[in-house]
Amino acid sequence: MKNSLNENIKILRTQIGMSQVDLAKALHVSKQCVSNWENDNIQPSVEMLIKMADFFHVSIDYILGRNATQSIDASSLTDEQYTHVRMIVKDFSILNDKDK
Repeated sequence: MKNSLNENIKILRTQIGMSQVDLAKALHVSKQCVSNWENDNIQPSVEMLIKMADFFHVSIDYILGRNATQSIDASSLTDEQYTHVRMIVKDFSILNDKDK
């Protein structure tokens, strides 16, 4: 199930253990601005969506809730490290399939 923009901002923030204040500082906005985004009172600008996508390492489509698939930039990993990451993802996929 895809989440909405405001839900995705909060999920991404909390997944990395950041407070609204922390995210506001990282994006150079006020805490109130982050709160308003998460409470669906206002929408972030296109420029801010780009900043958030870069900050959280996700696509803008993911933040907007248009695509529920997250991706990871593995371009800086060695071939061996990338293979390990693929194995971990495969293991989690198998576990999730068993839970269905």
